[in-house]
Amino acid sequence: MGRRGEQGLAKKALGTAHNILEWQTPVLAVEDSEGVLLGRLVKDGKIRTLEEIYLFSLPIKEFEIIDFFLGPQLKDEVLKIMPVQKQTRAGQRTRFKAFVAIGDYNGHIGLGVKCSKEVATAIRGAIILAKLSIVPVRRGYWGNKIGKPHTVPCKVTGKCGSVMVRLIPAPVVLAS
Repeated sequence: MGRRGEQGLAKKALGTAHNILEWQTPVLAVEDSEGVLLGRLVKDGKIRTLEEIYLFSLPIKEFEIIDFFLGPQLKDEVLKIMPVQKQTRAGQRTRFKAFVAIGDYNGHIGLGVKCSKEVATAIRGAIILAKLSIVPVRRGYWGNKIGKPHTVPCKVTGKCGSVMVRLIPAPVVLAS
């Protein structure tokens, strides 16, 4: 793609981040990628919640934005660490693939997958990718609408490849 096309895409991408601020003070157009601009808007306090970012469907390209909004509430869990091998002339090259789920137990969840030569590096990378892929989850009630929402609002089905997942609303379980 030529130089002119790249400039046009950059200006178009910048336009979406500026739509948030149409009703606030005007912001000078900065010739940066949208991710850097979004980080500056968050740092300057122009964007106050994560939901404002989701409202305008802006891509989050810096994991520090998630740390800023959800920092101490975030919990991560390593789901699986799996060795994968590639056949080379000299033999087999083993790397480790890490699967990490991250969330705040309050309607935000993300999943990250990273492959690396070392387990610790794979886990660190998967945590960063999980933060970048955080999405809001709509929640609802089962039975009475007393208290805070605690489950999915309706039956939901998702399919990827040969795997099909179905979420069904459930009551609150009181652990003893």
